[in-house]
Amino acid sequence: MNDVIAAIATAQGLGGVAIVRLSGAGSLDIAKKMFSRKGDFTPNMLYAGTIDCGDFSDYGMCVYFRAPKSFTGEDGVEFHCHGGRAIAHGVLRQTLACGARLAERGEFTKRAFLNGKLSLSAAEGMADMIHAQSQAQVRAGYMLYGEKLTNEGKRLQNELTVCLAGIDADLDYPEEDLTLDTRAEIGKTLARVKERLFELLKSYRAGEKIKSGVTVAICGKPNAGKSSLLNALLGYDKAIVSSVAGTTRDAVEGSIELNGVLFRLIDTAGLRESDDEIEREGIRRAEKAAASADVIVHVKEEEEPPFAFLTDVPVITVASKGDIKRRADCDVCVSSVTGDGLPALRDLLYEKGFGRENDGAYLMEERHYRALSSAKEWVCAALDSVNGEAPAELYAVEIKRAWDCLGEISGETATEAIINEIFSKFCVGK
Repeated sequence: MNDVIAAIATAQGLGGVAIVRLSGAGSLDIAKKMFSRKGDFTPNMLYAGTIDCGDFSDYGMCVYFRAPKSFTGEDGVEFHCHGGRAIAHGVLRQTLACGARLAERGEFTKRAFLNGKLSLSAAEGMADMIHAQSQAQVRAGYMLYGEKLTNEGKRLQNELTVCLAGIDADLDYPEEDLTLDTRAEIGKTLARVKERLFELLKSYRAGEKIKSGVTVAICGKPNAGKSSLLNALLGYDKAIVSSVAGTTRDAVEGSIELNGVLFRLIDTAGLRESDDEIEREGIRRAEKAAASADVIVHVKEEEEPPFAFLTDVPVITVASKGDIKRRADCDVCVSSVTGDGLPALRDLLYEKGFGRENDGAYLMEERHYRALSSAKEWVCAALDSVNGEAPAELYAVEIKRAWDCLGEISGETATEAIINEIFSKFCVGK
């Protein structure tokens, strides 16, 4: 990592300011070739001056970051030039002409990880924040970026390290006859670690909803008011509303954000018997949407018996057209015309579809889930071996396997292939 890498760090397109960043030994030498400042560069000081872009010049700013007090842990430089594609690319081309090379995807963050500036899960949290489409995704990503999961994994690793140290002491000094006491203490520790791993794994379902959004299927008979309800929740006309039964043939989707969580709403075809081949396909898709949803909104007509959805998904029954007649046979009565009842429906959607207890969830990545699941399996195996009075050498191996699985969270024991795959998902310049 002795070479200097360079990339545009800001989004492409028109803007007031663009940033071209460099990292690596020699970054300052390139800055001195391109920037008009004649004296020394004091680290972390932003200087105004002329940036030589080769074929043209721009008036902007330059800042130097001295290793290891930089994002990557290396010497780094940023040029702050005027926004626009031509200027930013001109600055970048000149850095390459002065000896830098174009950075690969995520290479700045990868260097930060390799130089010990952040963990692997923190890097993933940063990526989650960049790609976030809701406030909940930003919050969960920030918790990852703030090393919350890494710190939890290290705490559990420390407990397992104590277990391994006790086993080593017993094996090294058998004459002290400490095996029974050590085994009992290890059993208690493994039980604690197992319980905490179960708690973490349970939060993955909520984490998935944070990352992908909560899917809501709006179901009911034709002309029950499903499309009107979708439009009312979205705040604009997305679905066609008609007095003709069976207007909605295919699923119509839209998204809203409730308490920072993304909810994906699907208006489905009316559920009824039909001889129309196209409508039957729409009904089939409606049933499929209901089966895969996180929550179902059943727009229920007056005196309609409860519908038996072939799923254990939570169901919210809604009486529509509340401006015409109030009803008490549903969870909430809504008027898509006046908006009456919509706040209560939104609250029910959030409670049934996500759950207020899930606001602190941060286990969103499948990689983390697999690592914690494997750690749990090895901890359970070690606990069985301890309780079954198996040889200490056996459960020492099982505890070490669990320790290695937890190390995948921080990247301590992650393979090079996993590391490369993670950073390949980043954009160039990050």
